[in-house]
Amino acid sequence: MATKRRTDHESTREPDAPAVQAASADQPASGGKQDEPRTKEPAAEAGAADEQAKPEAERPDAAAEKAAEKGAAEEAEARQTEAAAEKAAAPVPERKTDELASQLEEANGRHLRLAADFENYKKRIRQEQLDTMKYAAATVAERLLPVLDDADRAISHAPEGVDESWLKGVRLTFQKLEEVLGSVGVERIEALGAPFDPKQHEAVASEETAKHPEDTVVAELRAGYRMHDRVLRPALVKVARPPA
Repeated sequence: MATKRRTDHESTREPDAPAVQAASADQPASGGKQDEPRTKEPAAEAGAADEQAKPEAERPDAAAEKAAEKGAAEEAEARQTEAAAEKAAAPVPERKTDELASQLEEANGRHLRLAADFENYKKRIRQEQLDTMKYAAATVAERLLPVLDDADRAISHAPEGVDESWLKGVRLTFQKLEEVLGSVGVERIEALGAPFDPKQHEAVASEETAKHPEDTVVAELRAGYRMHDRVLRPALVKVARPPA
């Protein structure tokens, strides 16, 4: 068994001998030349150490890493900006719609107010025209009232023995003048025996009496006239007062 193991060992080592001899034959005899491959390995290690000892900014792989990190950061920032822009732009149609609806509502309200104002203006102008036509003769009627007063005083103070035909003619003239004024809406205000009305009567005197209720017109000192619902001139009257 020992002989077989040596034989196997020797068989395994025999091919190495020519290789060693060939290598020794190829190598120069100088001892320094033989050590040259060994000196290259420390030089490579020193180069790697120097490469690692360089500042991080001088290494090509570090610059590439920084560029990659910067690009990734810029891309992330761009995505965030785009997302924010999309988020901000999403409700814009709703805001625009609400704004347009508000403007439309405001315009409709303004239109309705203008239409109402114009309608009121037309009504006011129409009423003013009717009032102008209705009271167009008011100024002339007011100027004729003193003539009626004079005619009334002349008839009431006619002297005794005056010609009746003459007096009748004066009364007819006075009546025609009243009819003309009545045709434009002028009429005499009822005063004698009526309750005192400050809108139509002007009290200038009072009389103590038990025959009439208090504030009853007992005498008319000057006739009053109105035109439709407007008082042209109040009646001057004397009112009743209870006895003291």
